Amino acid sequence: MTTELDRVVLIGVAGDSGCGKSTFLRRLSDLFGEELMTVICLDDYHSLDRKQRKAKGVTALNPKANNFDLMYEQIKALKEGQAIDKPIYNHETGELDPPERVEPNKIVVIEGLHPLYDERVRSLVDFGVYLDISDEVKINWKIQRDMAERGHRYEDILASINARRPDFEAYIEPQKQYADVVIQILPTQLIKDDKESKILRVRLIQKYEVENFEPVYLFDEGSTIDWRPCGRKLTCAYPGLKMYYGPDSFLGNEVSILEVDGQFDNLEEMIYIESHLSNTSTKFYGEMTELMLKHPDYPGSNNGSGLFQVLVGLKMRQTYEFLHSSDTKVAASV
Repeated sequence: MTTELDRVVLIGVAGDSGCGKSTFLRRLSDLFGEELMTVICLDDYHSLDRKQRKAKGVTALNPKANNFDLMYEQIKALKEGQAIDKPIYNHETGELDPPERVEPNKIVVIEGLHPLYDERVRSLVDFGVYLDISDEVKINWKIQRDMAERGHRYEDILASINARRPDFEAYIEPQKQYADVVIQILPTQLIKDDKESKILRVRLIQKYEVENFEPVYLFDEGSTIDWRPCGRKLTCAYPGLKMYYGPDSFLGNEVSILEVDGQFDNLEEMIYIESHLSNTSTKFYGEMTELMLKHPDYPGSNNGSGLFQVLVGLKMRQTYEFLHSSDTKVAASV
């Protein structure tokens, strides 16, 4: 049994490549501090290197290309306060390098394609988030990047996306149902037939009845609210900004949905939005806004993705502190 000193809180961050996991992890380090947080990229548990995957005709998304037994054993050991010799997948060479020693830490984050895929690993996770980019946005982003920066043809880009789609739909996307929260990035509804995906509609899907977690809400918990906050207290250029909050069901789970469509022109004014949100798990008035202002250059900082990454980070901090305080009380009573 773990004690207050060696309690390890395990966070799972799932999603496809290019969905914003790296930015989210940087935001988490603001809340926890790098010295308290160890991040494990689950690509390190690939059982096949790049050449072997090509020879067998499988992608890295396929469970056959990953060692879930070793993943479970090592994540379990870390959670129990034991050091591990973790394998390393070298993204540059596409080969497996010699393992490295990893010591347990207060917070261990497992991030990648499969943190919520294996039931055994999933049972160890204290808080799980899935970062979900819709096909339309994913395709628009990839086309803009690959055509402009890499000179790729439109047809080749589409073929590359479609080649990965069956495995993505079979093995990655189903993990959404197991996440405590999902951050979903969708095309805006403020501009008709938008093809650039510069303006985004972002939804924070929060499960009800999750231990140590109270969903963030807007104005009145459980109500259905459409709000256009643009005006004297919030500057909004075309096409404006729209927020929504309400109850819903999502993949068989009862959830609440908080949504931002559009972007913020002035992050200093985020305090106006923050003052209308409840259950944010901030420690002082304005902390959410302060965290947003800390990194205005991060991708998504001026829209709902940055806002919701900060809010989910605050919820993870609350879970961590609750679990540690519970352990302290148990230890004190023994």
